[in-house]
Amino acid sequence: MTLDVAFTHRFADRGFDIRFSAPTPGTTVLFGRSGSGKSTVVAAVAGLLRPSGACRIALDGATMADSAAGVFLPPERRRVGMVFQDARLFPHMSVATNLRYGLRRARAAPQTSPIRFDDVVELLGIRNLLDRKPRTLSGGERQRVAIGRALLAQPRLLAMDEPLASLDAQRKAEILPYLARLGPALRLPILYVTHALDEVARLADTLVLIRAGKVLASGTLSDVAARGDLPLAERDDAGAVLPARVAAHDRTRRLTTLRAAGRDFLAPLLDVPEGGAVRLRIPAREVVLATAAPPSISIHNVIAGTVRAVTDDPHRHAANVEIALDGAAMLARVTPDAVARLGLAPGAPVLALVKSVALEVLA
Repeated sequence: MTLDVAFTHRFADRGFDIRFSAPTPGTTVLFGRSGSGKSTVVAAVAGLLRPSGACRIALDGATMADSAAGVFLPPERRRVGMVFQDARLFPHMSVATNLRYGLRRARAAPQTSPIRFDDVVELLGIRNLLDRKPRTLSGGERQRVAIGRALLAQPRLLAMDEPLASLDAQRKAEILPYLARLGPALRLPILYVTHALDEVARLADTLVLIRAGKVLASGTLSDVAARGDLPLAERDDAGAVLPARVAAHDRTRRLTTLRAAGRDFLAPLLDVPEGGAVRLRIPAREVVLATAAPPSISIHNVIAGTVRAVTDDPHRHAANVEIALDGAAMLARVTPDAVARLGLAPGAPVLALVKSVALEVLA
C-alpha cells in the first residue's frame, strides 16, 4: 500500500519534476524552504492542479491521475481532505455545525470504515467547543475544528498544507500532540507540508525533501534525518530521530531506559508507561565521538556503531559523520581534525557519546 506521486509541471518562471513513493497508512511530510514546491505537490495530489507534463498519481493502487492513460479525476472524486493555514470555518455556524458540514459532504462516499463524529471529537479534544462560534476560538482550536471537519468528510487521504504556520509557539505546542495521534488512531494516510523541523520530528514517518521543484531525497524519517549529505545536516538543529520504546524506569537513579535501533539509551526519568512508544531526537552537535570508552565520565550513553559516511561541511569548517546502528543511524557534527585524528572512515568502528540531558524525547 503506497502513495505514488510522479509528475512534471511548468509555471512561467520555474519547472517541477517530482517523484516519490511513500508507504500507507502513515504520515508523509514534504519538507523544504518556502517556495520550494511543497504546496504544488499537494495541489497536484488533490486535483487542484493539472500538471502540464507527464503525470501519474495513485493511492493504494487506485489511480487518481495518469496522463498516459488519459485519467484525471476531479477533486471531489479523489476524496482528499484538505486543511490549510487558515481554518476556513463558516463564521455563522457553531463548531458542531461546521463539523457536521463535513458529514454532509461525505454522504456519497463509500462507508467501508467510517470516521465517526464522536471519535473525531474525542481524538481532537474539542467536545467542550461544540456550542461555540469560530470567532471565540484560539488559532489552535480553530485548526483542530478544521481538521475534524476534513476528517468527517471521510477522506481517503488527509492533506495538510502548513496548518501551523500562522500559529505562535504556544499554540503550535498545543496542537502538535493532537496531530501526532491522527495517523496511528485512524490508520489514515496523511500528506503534511511544513518548513519547521520540530513538526518533522514529531509527525513524519516518511520524509520527502524538496528543493527548487525537485525531490532531493525521500525515505523513512530515521534514515533521511541522519544523512550528512543533505540540506538538513546544514542546519543548527540537525540530528537523528529514532523510534524508541520505554524499556524500564529506575526511579532511584531518576533515569529511563529507551530501546532504539538495537541500543539502550538512558534519558532523564519519563512519565511514560513501560512499553510506550516515543521518538528519540539526538542533536548532531551533542554527539561526541571516540574510538575507546573513557574510563570515568558523566555521560551515560556510550553507543557502539560503525561509520557509514563522512561528509565535509566547508561552510562550518566541520564534518558530518553518519553512524550506522541496527536499521537506523545517528549523526555527529565534529571538526575535520577530529575525523583525521580518530581515523574515521566508512566501515570503521566508533563510539558515540551522548549526555542523557541532551536527548530530546518526543512522547
